[in-house]
Amino acid sequence: MTKLCPTGQTAIVGLGTPCHLKGHPMLRSALILGLLGLVGPFAIDMYLPAMPAIAAGFGTSETAVQATITAYFIAFGLAQLIYGPWADQVGRKVPILFGLAIFIIASFGAAFAPTIEALTGWRALQGFGGAVLMVVPRAIIRDMYTGTQATRLMAMLMLVISISPMLAPLAGSIVLALADWRWIFAILGFLAVAALVLTVVAQPETLPKSARVRVNLPNLMRGAGMLVRDPIFMGLTFIGGFAMGSFFVFIAFAPFVYTGQYGLGPTGFSVAFAVNAIGFFSASQLAGWLGERWGMRRLVRRGVAGFVLFTSAIFLLSLASDPGLYLVIAALFCANACLGVVIPTVMVVALDDHGDIAGLASSLGGTLQMLAGGLSIALAGLVFDGTVVPMLGAIAACGLIAAALTLILLRPRTVVVHITE
Repeated sequence: MTKLCPTGQTAIVGLGTPCHLKGHPMLRSALILGLLGLVGPFAIDMYLPAMPAIAAGFGTSETAVQATITAYFIAFGLAQLIYGPWADQVGRKVPILFGLAIFIIASFGAAFAPTIEALTGWRALQGFGGAVLMVVPRAIIRDMYTGTQATRLMAMLMLVISISPMLAPLAGSIVLALADWRWIFAILGFLAVAALVLTVVAQPETLPKSARVRVNLPNLMRGAGMLVRDPIFMGLTFIGGFAMGSFFVFIAFAPFVYTGQYGLGPTGFSVAFAVNAIGFFSASQLAGWLGERWGMRRLVRRGVAGFVLFTSAIFLLSLASDPGLYLVIAALFCANACLGVVIPTVMVVALDDHGDIAGLASSLGGTLQMLAGGLSIALAGLVFDGTVVPMLGAIAACGLIAAALTLILLRPRTVVVHITE
Protein backbone atom coordinates (compact mmCIF):
# COMPACT_ATOMS: atom_id res chain seq x y z
CA MET A 1 0.00 0.00 0.00
CA THR A 2 1.38 3.43 -0.91
CA LYS A 3 0.43 6.99 -0.20
CA LEU A 4 1.30 10.20 -2.03
CA CYS A 5 3.17 12.82 -0.04
CA PRO A 6 2.24 16.50 -0.42
CA THR A 7 5.62 17.00 -2.10
CA GLY A 8 4.81 14.38 -4.72
CA GLN A 9 6.95 11.67 -3.14
CA THR A 10 5.53 8.20 -2.61
CA ALA A 11 5.84 6.53 0.79
CA ILE A 12 5.14 2.84 1.38
CA VAL A 13 2.93 2.59 4.44
CA GLY A 14 4.62 0.55 7.14
CA LEU A 15 7.88 0.30 5.18
CA GLY A 16 8.97 3.79 4.18
CA THR A 17 9.57 6.93 6.16
CA PRO A 18 6.42 9.08 6.65
CA CYS A 19 6.26 12.13 4.41
CA HIS A 20 6.97 14.71 7.11
CA LEU A 21 10.14 12.82 8.10
CA LYS A 22 11.75 12.53 4.66
CA GLY A 23 15.44 13.40 4.88
CA HIS A 24 15.74 12.09 8.45
CA PRO A 25 17.82 8.91 7.93
CA MET A 26 17.64 5.88 10.19
CA LEU A 27 21.23 6.21 11.43
CA ARG A 28 20.66 9.79 12.57
CA SER A 29 17.45 8.75 14.32
CA ALA A 30 19.25 5.92 16.09
CA LEU A 31 22.03 8.27 17.21
CA ILE A 32 19.71 10.94 18.60
CA LEU A 33 17.34 8.49 20.29
CA GLY A 34 20.28 6.49 21.58
CA LEU A 35 21.91 9.54 23.16
CA LEU A 36 18.59 10.41 24.80
CA GLY A 37 18.26 6.81 25.88
CA LEU A 38 21.64 6.91 27.64
CA VAL A 39 20.18 8.98 30.47
CA GLY A 40 17.96 6.27 31.96
CA PRO A 41 20.52 3.42 31.87
CA PHE A 42 23.23 5.72 33.25
CA ALA A 43 20.91 6.49 36.18
CA ILE A 44 20.84 2.75 36.93
CA ASP A 45 24.34 1.62 36.01
CA MET A 46 26.57 4.51 37.04
CA TYR A 47 25.94 4.21 40.76
CA LEU A 48 26.16 0.40 40.95
CA PRO A 49 29.83 0.41 42.04
CA ALA A 50 28.85 2.88 44.78
CA MET A 51 26.14 0.70 46.34
CA PRO A 52 28.41 -0.83 49.01
CA ALA A 53 29.78 2.65 49.78
CA ILE A 54 26.24 4.06 50.03
CA ALA A 55 25.28 1.28 52.47
CA ALA A 56 28.37 2.00 54.57
CA GLY A 57 27.87 5.77 54.41
CA PHE A 58 24.30 5.63 55.65
CA GLY A 59 25.01 2.72 58.00
CA THR A 60 22.22 0.68 56.45
CA SER A 61 21.68 -2.78 54.97
CA GLU A 62 22.18 -4.11 51.44
CA THR A 63 18.42 -4.58 51.17
CA ALA A 64 17.80 -0.90 51.94
CA VAL A 65 20.18 0.17 49.19
CA GLN A 66 18.63 -2.30 46.74
CA ALA A 67 15.30 -0.62 47.51
CA THR A 68 16.60 2.49 45.74
CA ILE A 69 16.69 0.42 42.53
CA THR A 70 13.24 -1.06 43.16
CA ALA A 71 11.80 2.42 43.80
CA TYR A 72 13.33 3.66 40.55
CA PHE A 73 11.89 0.78 38.53
CA ILE A 74 8.39 0.98 40.03
CA ALA A 75 8.11 4.74 39.45
CA PHE A 76 9.68 4.26 36.04
CA GLY A 77 7.02 1.72 35.16
CA LEU A 78 3.98 3.55 36.50
CA ALA A 79 4.96 6.88 34.93
CA GLN A 80 4.81 5.33 31.49
CA LEU A 81 1.02 5.15 31.85
CA ILE A 82 1.11 8.95 31.84
CA TYR A 83 3.71 9.66 29.19
CA GLY A 84 2.36 7.31 26.53
CA PRO A 85 -1.18 8.70 26.25
CA TRP A 86 0.14 12.23 26.72
CA ALA A 87 2.55 11.71 23.82
CA ASP A 88 -0.36 10.50 21.67
CA GLN A 89 -2.21 13.76 22.38
CA VAL A 90 0.43 16.49 22.26
CA GLY A 91 3.21 14.88 20.23
CA ARG A 92 6.50 13.35 21.26
CA LYS A 93 8.75 16.31 22.17
CA VAL A 94 6.80 18.01 24.98
CA PRO A 95 6.65 14.92 27.23
CA ILE A 96 10.39 14.32 26.70
CA LEU A 97 11.21 17.86 27.82
CA PHE A 98 8.94 17.58 30.87
CA GLY A 99 10.37 14.22 31.93
CA LEU A 100 13.93 15.43 31.56
CA ALA A 101 13.18 18.47 33.73
CA ILE A 102 11.85 16.18 36.48
CA PHE A 103 14.90 13.95 36.14
CA ILE A 104 17.26 16.91 36.50
CA ILE A 105 15.59 18.08 39.72
CA ALA A 106 15.60 14.56 41.18
CA SER A 107 19.26 13.97 40.30
CA PHE A 108 20.46 16.99 42.23
CA GLY A 109 18.06 16.10 45.04
CA ALA A 110 19.65 12.64 45.28
CA ALA A 111 23.10 14.22 45.35
CA PHE A 112 22.20 16.01 48.59
CA ALA A 113 20.00 13.30 50.17
CA PRO A 114 20.60 13.24 53.97
CA THR A 115 19.24 9.71 54.57
CA ILE A 116 18.73 6.45 52.70
CA GLU A 117 14.96 7.08 52.83
CA ALA A 118 15.42 10.47 51.17
CA LEU A 119 17.69 8.92 48.55
CA THR A 120 15.03 6.29 47.84
CA GLY A 121 12.44 9.04 47.37
CA TRP A 122 14.63 11.03 44.99
CA ARG A 123 15.41 7.84 43.08
CA ALA A 124 11.68 7.24 42.65
CA LEU A 125 11.29 10.77 41.27
CA GLN A 126 14.26 10.13 38.99
CA GLY A 127 12.48 7.04 37.68
CA PHE A 128 9.31 9.06 37.15
CA GLY A 129 11.19 11.53 34.96
CA GLY A 130 13.42 9.01 33.21
CA ALA A 131 10.45 6.88 32.15
CA VAL A 132 9.71 9.25 29.31
CA LEU A 133 12.94 8.14 27.62
CA MET A 134 11.71 4.55 27.55
CA VAL A 135 8.18 4.95 26.24
CA VAL A 136 8.39 7.92 23.87
CA PRO A 137 11.42 6.82 21.79
CA ARG A 138 9.68 3.47 21.21
CA ALA A 139 6.61 5.36 19.98
CA ILE A 140 8.85 7.52 17.78
CA ILE A 141 10.25 4.37 16.18
CA ARG A 142 6.71 3.11 15.57
CA ASP A 143 5.83 6.50 14.02
CA MET A 144 8.53 5.98 11.39
CA TYR A 145 8.77 2.23 10.76
CA THR A 146 7.18 -1.18 11.35
CA GLY A 147 8.29 -4.79 10.98
CA THR A 148 11.92 -5.68 10.43
CA GLN A 149 12.89 -2.07 9.68
CA ALA A 150 11.58 -1.08 13.11
CA THR A 151 13.52 -3.98 14.61
CA ARG A 152 16.66 -2.72 12.90
CA LEU A 153 16.16 0.79 14.26
CA MET A 154 15.43 -0.62 17.72
CA ALA A 155 18.62 -2.67 17.50
CA MET A 156 20.61 0.38 16.31
CA LEU A 157 19.17 2.30 19.23
CA MET A 158 20.33 -0.43 21.58
CA LEU A 159 23.78 -0.34 20.01
CA VAL A 160 24.11 3.32 21.01
CA ILE A 161 22.62 2.63 24.44
CA SER A 162 25.09 -0.25 24.84
CA ILE A 163 27.70 2.34 25.68
CA SER A 164 25.95 2.78 29.02
CA PRO A 165 26.44 -0.66 30.63
CA MET A 166 30.02 -0.69 29.38
CA LEU A 167 30.99 2.83 30.44
CA ALA A 168 28.55 3.89 33.18
CA PRO A 169 29.85 1.60 35.97
CA LEU A 170 33.42 2.43 34.99
CA ALA A 171 32.57 6.14 35.06
CA GLY A 172 31.02 5.63 38.48
CA SER A 173 34.15 3.90 39.77
CA ILE A 174 36.29 6.77 38.46
CA VAL A 175 34.08 9.26 40.28
CA LEU A 176 34.42 7.18 43.47
CA ALA A 177 38.19 7.26 43.12
CA LEU A 178 38.17 11.06 42.90
CA ALA A 179 35.19 12.17 44.98
CA ASP A 180 32.20 11.17 47.08
CA TRP A 181 29.43 8.97 45.63
CA ARG A 182 27.09 11.98 45.69
CA TRP A 183 28.92 13.39 42.68
CA ILE A 184 27.58 10.50 40.62
CA PHE A 185 24.06 11.90 40.91
CA ALA A 186 25.23 15.43 40.20
CA ILE A 187 26.85 14.23 36.98
CA LEU A 188 23.61 12.47 36.04
CA GLY A 189 21.87 15.83 36.42
CA PHE A 190 24.31 17.50 34.04
CA LEU A 191 23.89 14.61 31.56
CA ALA A 192 20.12 15.16 31.60
CA VAL A 193 20.64 18.88 30.91
CA ALA A 194 22.63 17.93 27.80
CA ALA A 195 19.85 15.54 26.72
CA LEU A 196 17.27 18.30 27.12
CA VAL A 197 19.30 20.62 24.88
CA LEU A 198 19.70 17.81 22.30
CA THR A 199 15.93 17.28 22.24
CA VAL A 200 15.26 20.96 21.63
CA VAL A 201 17.75 21.40 18.78
CA ALA A 202 17.96 18.00 17.04
CA GLN A 203 14.91 15.78 17.59
CA PRO A 204 12.04 16.45 15.14
CA GLU A 205 8.42 15.94 16.02
CA THR A 206 7.37 12.59 14.49
CA LEU A 207 3.63 12.66 15.24
CA PRO A 208 1.79 15.11 12.97
CA LYS A 209 -1.20 16.96 14.42
CA SER A 210 -3.55 15.06 12.14
CA ALA A 211 -2.53 11.76 13.77
CA ARG A 212 -2.84 12.87 17.39
CA VAL A 213 -5.47 11.35 19.66
CA ARG A 214 -7.26 13.40 22.26
CA VAL A 215 -6.77 11.84 25.70
CA ASN A 216 -9.86 11.18 27.75
CA LEU A 217 -10.75 8.48 30.21
CA PRO A 218 -13.19 6.58 27.96
CA ASN A 219 -10.60 6.45 25.15
CA LEU A 220 -7.89 5.31 27.56
CA MET A 221 -10.08 2.62 29.08
CA ARG A 222 -11.20 1.43 25.67
CA GLY A 223 -7.64 1.31 24.34
CA ALA A 224 -6.26 -0.31 27.48
CA GLY A 225 -9.06 -2.86 27.47
CA MET A 226 -8.30 -3.78 23.87
CA LEU A 227 -4.62 -4.22 24.70
CA VAL A 228 -5.25 -6.28 27.83
CA ARG A 229 -7.60 -8.58 25.90
CA ASP A 230 -4.99 -9.12 23.19
CA PRO A 231 -3.16 -12.32 24.26
CA ILE A 232 -0.28 -11.72 21.87
CA PHE A 233 0.34 -8.19 23.15
CA MET A 234 0.12 -9.29 26.79
CA GLY A 235 2.17 -12.42 26.23
CA LEU A 236 4.95 -10.62 24.40
CA THR A 237 4.92 -7.87 27.01
CA PHE A 238 5.46 -10.31 29.88
CA ILE A 239 7.97 -12.39 27.94
CA GLY A 240 9.97 -9.20 27.59
CA GLY A 241 9.13 -8.20 31.18
CA PHE A 242 10.55 -11.30 32.82
CA ALA A 243 13.47 -11.33 30.40
CA MET A 244 14.26 -7.78 31.52
CA GLY A 245 13.48 -8.79 35.11
CA SER A 246 16.36 -11.26 35.02
CA PHE A 247 18.70 -8.41 34.09
CA PHE A 248 17.23 -6.21 36.82
CA VAL A 249 17.96 -8.95 39.37
CA PHE A 250 21.54 -9.02 38.12
CA ILE A 251 21.79 -5.22 38.40
CA ALA A 252 20.49 -5.23 41.98
CA PHE A 253 22.54 -8.12 43.36
CA ALA A 254 25.73 -8.30 41.28
CA PRO A 255 27.45 -5.37 43.05
CA PHE A 256 27.26 -7.22 46.37
CA VAL A 257 28.05 -10.68 44.92
CA TYR A 258 30.99 -9.55 42.82
CA THR A 259 32.49 -7.33 45.52
CA GLY A 260 31.54 -9.50 48.51
CA GLN A 261 31.91 -13.14 47.44
CA TYR A 262 34.48 -12.62 44.69
CA GLY A 263 36.39 -9.65 46.15
CA LEU A 264 36.26 -7.29 43.17
CA GLY A 265 36.78 -3.57 43.67
CA PRO A 266 34.67 -0.88 41.95
CA THR A 267 36.77 -0.99 38.77
CA GLY A 268 36.86 -4.79 38.63
CA PHE A 269 33.10 -4.91 39.09
CA SER A 270 32.66 -2.37 36.29
CA VAL A 271 34.65 -4.53 33.88
CA ALA A 272 32.76 -7.72 34.86
CA PHE A 273 29.44 -5.92 34.48
CA ALA A 274 30.44 -4.56 31.08
CA VAL A 275 31.27 -8.07 29.78
CA ASN A 276 27.72 -9.24 30.47
CA ALA A 277 26.26 -6.12 28.91
CA ILE A 278 28.38 -6.57 25.77
CA GLY A 279 26.78 -9.98 25.21
CA PHE A 280 23.30 -8.46 25.25
CA PHE A 281 23.90 -5.48 23.03
CA SER A 282 26.17 -7.23 20.53
CA ALA A 283 23.56 -9.89 19.89
CA SER A 284 20.80 -7.27 19.62
CA GLN A 285 22.38 -6.09 16.36
CA LEU A 286 21.51 -9.45 14.80
CA ALA A 287 17.83 -9.23 15.73
CA GLY A 288 16.66 -7.62 12.48
CA TRP A 289 18.62 -10.01 10.26
CA LEU A 290 17.58 -13.09 12.22
CA GLY A 291 13.98 -11.88 12.26
CA GLU A 292 13.97 -11.79 8.47
CA ARG A 293 15.69 -15.19 8.24
CA TRP A 294 13.67 -17.13 10.83
CA GLY A 295 10.57 -15.04 11.41
CA MET A 296 9.88 -12.95 14.51
CA ARG A 297 8.11 -15.63 16.54
CA ARG A 298 10.69 -18.31 15.91
CA LEU A 299 13.43 -15.85 16.86
CA VAL A 300 11.74 -15.21 20.22
CA ARG A 301 11.28 -18.94 20.86
CA ARG A 302 14.92 -19.74 20.10
CA GLY A 303 16.25 -16.80 22.07
CA VAL A 304 14.23 -17.67 25.17
CA ALA A 305 15.25 -21.34 24.88
CA GLY A 306 18.93 -20.38 24.79
CA PHE A 307 18.52 -18.09 27.79
CA VAL A 308 16.87 -20.83 29.85
CA LEU A 309 19.57 -23.32 28.87
CA PHE A 310 22.48 -21.15 30.02
CA THR A 311 20.87 -19.77 33.19
CA SER A 312 19.55 -23.13 34.37
CA ALA A 313 22.90 -24.80 33.74
CA ILE A 314 24.92 -22.26 35.76
CA PHE A 315 22.33 -22.27 38.57
CA LEU A 316 22.37 -26.06 38.89
CA LEU A 317 26.16 -26.00 38.87
CA SER A 318 26.19 -23.39 41.63
CA LEU A 319 24.05 -25.66 43.81
CA ALA A 320 26.76 -28.33 43.66
CA SER A 321 29.77 -26.03 44.19
CA ASP A 322 30.93 -22.48 43.61
CA PRO A 323 31.34 -22.22 39.83
CA GLY A 324 33.83 -19.38 40.19
CA LEU A 325 33.71 -15.82 38.94
CA TYR A 326 34.85 -16.47 35.37
CA LEU A 327 32.36 -19.25 34.69
CA VAL A 328 29.53 -17.12 36.10
CA ILE A 329 30.53 -14.23 33.84
CA ALA A 330 30.81 -16.54 30.80
CA ALA A 331 27.42 -18.18 31.38
CA LEU A 332 25.66 -14.84 31.92
CA PHE A 333 27.39 -13.44 28.84
CA CYS A 334 25.86 -16.23 26.72
CA ALA A 335 22.46 -15.93 28.43
CA ASN A 336 22.32 -12.18 27.93
CA ALA A 337 23.31 -12.62 24.29
CA CYS A 338 20.12 -14.65 23.90
CA LEU A 339 18.14 -11.85 25.52
CA GLY A 340 19.70 -9.45 23.04
CA VAL A 341 17.63 -10.91 20.21
CA VAL A 342 14.49 -11.42 22.31
CA ILE A 343 13.84 -8.01 23.89
CA PRO A 344 13.98 -5.72 20.81
CA THR A 345 11.91 -8.25 18.86
CA VAL A 346 9.09 -8.56 21.39
CA MET A 347 8.99 -4.76 21.75
CA VAL A 348 8.42 -4.34 18.02
CA VAL A 349 6.01 -7.23 17.49
CA ALA A 350 3.88 -6.19 20.47
CA LEU A 351 3.31 -2.75 18.88
CA ASP A 352 2.88 -3.86 15.28
CA ASP A 353 -0.90 -4.28 15.43
CA HIS A 354 -1.49 -1.15 17.52
CA GLY A 355 0.03 1.69 15.52
CA ASP A 356 -2.99 3.95 16.09
CA ILE A 357 -2.40 3.83 19.87
CA ALA A 358 1.36 3.25 19.83
CA GLY A 359 1.94 5.62 22.75
CA LEU A 360 -0.61 3.91 24.98
CA ALA A 361 0.56 0.45 23.92
CA SER A 362 4.19 1.37 24.53
CA SER A 363 3.43 2.89 27.94
CA LEU A 364 1.21 0.03 29.13
CA GLY A 365 3.73 -2.53 27.91
CA GLY A 366 6.59 -0.66 29.54
CA THR A 367 4.69 -0.32 32.82
CA LEU A 368 3.90 -4.02 32.99
CA GLN A 369 7.49 -4.91 32.12
CA MET A 370 8.94 -2.63 34.79
CA LEU A 371 6.51 -3.94 37.40
CA ALA A 372 7.53 -7.48 36.49
CA GLY A 373 11.16 -6.45 36.89
CA GLY A 374 10.54 -4.72 40.22
CA LEU A 375 8.59 -7.74 41.47
CA SER A 376 11.50 -9.99 40.46
CA ILE A 377 13.92 -7.90 42.54
CA ALA A 378 11.58 -7.78 45.54
CA LEU A 379 10.96 -11.54 45.57
CA ALA A 380 14.62 -12.39 45.02
CA GLY A 381 15.55 -10.01 47.85
CA LEU A 382 13.63 -12.22 50.29
CA VAL A 383 16.19 -15.01 49.82
CA PHE A 384 19.30 -13.02 48.91
CA ASP A 385 22.19 -13.68 51.30
CA GLY A 386 25.03 -11.95 49.49
CA THR A 387 26.11 -15.06 47.57
CA VAL A 388 25.84 -16.06 43.93
CA VAL A 389 23.34 -18.94 44.35
CA PRO A 390 20.13 -16.94 45.01
CA MET A 391 21.09 -14.43 42.32
CA LEU A 392 21.51 -17.16 39.71
CA GLY A 393 18.36 -18.92 40.93
CA ALA A 394 16.27 -15.76 40.54
CA ILE A 395 17.68 -15.13 37.05
CA ALA A 396 16.89 -18.72 36.00
CA ALA A 397 13.37 -18.43 37.45
CA CYS A 398 12.69 -15.33 35.33
CA GLY A 399 13.84 -17.28 32.29
CA LEU A 400 11.58 -20.23 33.07
CA ILE A 401 8.55 -17.94 33.39
CA ALA A 402 9.36 -16.30 30.04
CA ALA A 403 9.77 -19.77 28.51
CA ALA A 404 6.39 -20.93 29.82
CA LEU A 405 4.69 -17.89 28.30
CA THR A 406 6.51 -18.47 25.02
CA LEU A 407 5.40 -22.11 24.85
CA ILE A 408 1.79 -21.14 25.54
CA LEU A 409 1.46 -18.14 23.24
CA LEU A 410 4.05 -18.55 20.50
CA ARG A 411 3.78 -22.20 19.61
CA PRO A 412 4.71 -23.07 16.02
CA ARG A 413 1.70 -22.96 13.78
CA THR A 414 0.51 -26.36 12.56
CA VAL A 415 -0.35 -26.51 8.89
CA VAL A 416 -3.22 -28.85 8.14
CA VAL A 417 -3.39 -30.21 4.62
CA HIS A 418 -6.74 -31.60 3.45
CA ILE A 419 -6.55 -34.25 0.78
CA THR A 420 -9.60 -34.84 -1.31
CA GLU A 421 -10.07 -37.84 -3.51
